Amino acid sequence: MAVERTAVNPVTWSTEVGFNQGEVVSGHTRTLYISGQTAMSDEGKPQHDGDMAAQLALSIDNLEAVLDGADMSLANVVRLNVYTTDVDLLFQHYGVLAGRLAAAGVAPTTTMLGVTRLAIPGQLVELEGTAVA
Repeated sequence: MAVERTAVNPVTWSTEVGFNQGEVVSGHTRTLYISGQTAMSDEGKPQHDGDMAAQLALSIDNLEAVLDGADMSLANVVRLNVYTTDVDLLFQHYGVLAGRLAAAGVAPTTTMLGVTRLAIPGQLVELEGTAVA
């Protein structure tokens, strides 16, 4: 059975910035819950200290690596939580994430939270998701 996604948007402003208010997902057989992904190297070393754009790009790469390991892609993401230590700085570089999601043809439900710090000192952004196939 193919996965069917139906956007639920009682308002339209969210789609203009790249996310749906809700999504009804049916027909899926597998769900992947993805731990928070940050700008870490394959060896577990923090990368790009102080560079939000580079950290965001690597966080997306790391998210995609987990998806790939489950034979999925960004196109399968239905929920994305974005944690950041600097909301204003993240908004300046949000196009990095929005562009990658748009290229995958998805606008997953999204929550962005400003936090005091992340688990690894120096990390500015963390992406946590749910994907279905």
